[in-house]
Amino acid sequence: MLDRLNQAMDRIERDLRHTVDAADLARTACTSEYHLRRMFSALAGMPLSEYIRRRRLTVAGAEVLAGDVTLLEIAVRYGYGSGEAFARAFRAMHGVGPGEARRTGAALVSQPRLAFRLTVEGSSSMHYRVMDRPAFTVTGFKTRVPLIHSGPNQAIIDFVRGLDKPAVDQLEKLSDQEPQGLVAVCDDLDPSRAQGTELDYYHAVITSNPVPTPAPEGTTTLPVPPGTWAVFTTSGPAPQAIQRLWHDAYTEWFPSNPYRTRPGPEIFRTRLSADGTEADAELWLPVERETTR
Repeated sequence: MLDRLNQAMDRIERDLRHTVDAADLARTACTSEYHLRRMFSALAGMPLSEYIRRRRLTVAGAEVLAGDVTLLEIAVRYGYGSGEAFARAFRAMHGVGPGEARRTGAALVSQPRLAFRLTVEGSSSMHYRVMDRPAFTVTGFKTRVPLIHSGPNQAIIDFVRGLDKPAVDQLEKLSDQEPQGLVAVCDDLDPSRAQGTELDYYHAVITSNPVPTPAPEGTTTLPVPPGTWAVFTTSGPAPQAIQRLWHDAYTEWFPSNPYRTRPGPEIFRTRLSADGTEADAELWLPVERETTR
């Protein structure tokens, strides 16, 4: 998988002056566009579209400083419809406009070219299981929140704190499917997975009943069709163990196993010790077998 990802990185470099098509990159990597975007974001710490934008503006910046062609020619060469659009994007990344950068020789920001390598540490074991399960229902309180790549998501924190505790207790009693109890569910993410794009967040339980009763007022349901799931579990110091669960799944498990993610909700269950220093966590990701291996 890592070799194919690096082939996709090579293709990005070849296509910087043309249209970089995510579907073509996915075919180069022998996977789906959906999985490529999720895998890249997890490994690189930024969305694929952001990396391509930053690489374009890095290479364009070198041409701006070289002074061999006009700024408009550079703008068109790298896919910008006007000099103004190019200047806005250039300033957003480099902190200075292209004209000023050319006149003053200002220092610019550089996005290094990425290459992926597997590092074997042997310091921990990945605990996982893969299972097929029938359709189920996510039932809970729903909101729309921004996607945050690192650190706490304050919108989620505020939403959960604002829920009526008796209603949440009533909701928890409806849980009759794995993972048991209250869970966090994320769905309908933007395909780019860019920072600040929005997603549906559910403070919810998993039920077998499509219309569970008696459901608290204000709850909604999300039907989930039958499918295959990879379930990752961990325990250890909080919050480090929780934060590493997603990281280890994408950097260790997916590159080493014949599965890829598929569209569907991500389900996360966590239980903290009484003093909040230890955590047991469980991450459910919808997957399908890679057909190209």
